[in-house]
This record gives sequence, structure tokens and C-alpha cells, in this order.
Amino acid sequence: MRALRFNQFGDLDVLHIAEIPDPQGSDEQAVIRVEAASVNPSDVKNVAGSMEWTTLPRTPGRDFAGVVVSGPPAWEGAPVWGTGGDTGFTRDGSHAELMSVPVEALVRKPERLSFDEASTVGVNFIVGWYGAVETAQLTGGGTIAIFGVSGGVGGAVAQIARAVGATVIGVDRRKPSPDTPAADIIDHFVTFDPAADVGGEIKRLTGGSGVELVYDAVGGVTTPAALAALAPRGRLVVISAVGSDTVELDLRAMYRNETRILGVDSTKLTVVDSAARLQQMAPYFESGQFQPLPIAARYPLDEAVAAYRAVADHIAGRVVINP
Repeated sequence: MRALRFNQFGDLDVLHIAEIPDPQGSDEQAVIRVEAASVNPSDVKNVAGSMEWTTLPRTPGRDFAGVVVSGPPAWEGAPVWGTGGDTGFTRDGSHAELMSVPVEALVRKPERLSFDEASTVGVNFIVGWYGAVETAQLTGGGTIAIFGVSGGVGGAVAQIARAVGATVIGVDRRKPSPDTPAADIIDHFVTFDPAADVGGEIKRLTGGSGVELVYDAVGGVTTPAALAALAPRGRLVVISAVGSDTVELDLRAMYRNETRILGVDSTKLTVVDSAARLQQMAPYFESGQFQPLPIAARYPLDEAVAAYRAVADHIAGRVVINP
């Protein structure tokens, strides 16, 4: 089979197409013909060497949608979707014609979604669900402020928050594009400016109390404003750091507010772990309550490096490889 490979870390020029042996199915392992696989910023960072646990040589790619072609007979021919914090890092990923996953990782693709659409869901919705619902215990009746609401994760969190009945305040440098689901979901929008009192504006919108939960999909440059926006006993979910890995923290203000700071890393969830969460979210996609983000560009496997460059250049929308 043909696969995108990298044998060393570096710039995107280390990526190349190679012929490698086909994976083999068994009672424990299923082989999937990859119909579509999206490219995430973490895939680009992986090639650069930012994920120090990655083992080489490797086929990258976390998110996928395809058809089972080998493995347990009951699964053969089934359309499936998935993602994982191990795929593309410690096991070969989805930017290839074929990939193998444990049988426990198989989840039927929602019929409402095309293969391309299903391939864009994984990372964004998994880290959104894992952080907001599981880790921070987001429930209806509360208010959430989402920093980075115009991005992939932020847009997914907005949909998840609306599904559980929370009021949504979106925060970003620009409003979500009109063609994204988040554009019609957020109840209030606050423009992010490091020099402005963003936390104070969020408190004004909540009658002075602040929000019960901040989901910060940016981190670093946004952390001071995120902390300032929290209500007493508020929770802050952090998934990344932009601009600086370190921030100053007023410990007295933190403990007096009884603030909870929660770190969330989706790469800790294997393809099997992620499958259980996709299974939970599948009914929301079948009903149309959750919608994938718009696809900006599609590339054949031969042009996979161009797909990576598009993501590295911060293209608006999702990028899909069709092996």
C-alpha cells in the first residue's frame, strides 16, 4: 500500500509517499480502507518533533473515516470513523490507503455524515467533549466562556455546550465565520484583545458574577483574561499554550476564588478510548444537533504535503486527504 511517511523530524519536506506492507487483519485487529482523513495542527506539530513520544519511522494522521476490509467477518464492509492520541504517534496513522486499529476501536460512522465530513470530527469533538463534559462536568443552566470559539475545538465546544443546555459566550479575535455551526449558537460574543478588560466584559455580560466554566482553547496569551472571567468556584479548562508556556498566577486571588484549573490532553486517549466517546456523540450527529466544521480543501494522497502546508498556513476550515 501507499502511505505518507516521515523517518525523521523536521520541516514538512521530510514527508514523502512510500510503499509499505499492507497491514493484516485478525480477530483482534481490523484493517480499514481509508476513504478520508483530515489533517490537524497536531499532525503538523508531530512532524516537527513537538510530540516527543512519537516513534519513527511513522505514518501520521489522527482522524479517519473508511470501510473495514479485513478482520472479524461481522465488521467487514462496515463504514467506520475514528481518531486517537496514539494513531500517527506510536502506531501508524490515517494518512495512508490502509490502516489497522484494534477491533475495540471500531465505531460505525453516522449515516448522516459523508466519509469526508466524518473524518473531520475526531480531534476537535473528542477534546471538546473530554474537557467540557467529562473533566469540567459542564451541565445545563450554567454559562461557559469559550476562548478560541472561531477555531475547530472552540466551535465543537460551542455545539457541545448548547446540547447540554448551557449559555455560551464566545471569545476570539474575530467572530466565527457565518458558514460555521458556532455562528448561530453563541449567545454573546466578546472580541479578544490582550490590552482590553476581556474578563471584566464577560462579568458584565453575566451580571457581575462571572462564568462557571471557561474553556480556553488558546492558552498562554488568554490565560489572565480567562481567570478574570471566572465566577467563585469556577473551572478553567486548558488544552494548549500560545505565545508563552508560562503565565503569572495570583495565588491569593486563585484560592480565595476557589478556582479550579484543569489540564486536558486528548493525546492521552488512545484510538480505543476515543471510540467510546465517538459512540456517545454519534446520536448527536445522526440527529443533526452536532455538525462537522466546513471543509476548506481536499487533496489526494499524492498531494498530502500540500495539505499539511495548508494547515500550517492556518487555512480557515478543515483539510481532508482522500487516499
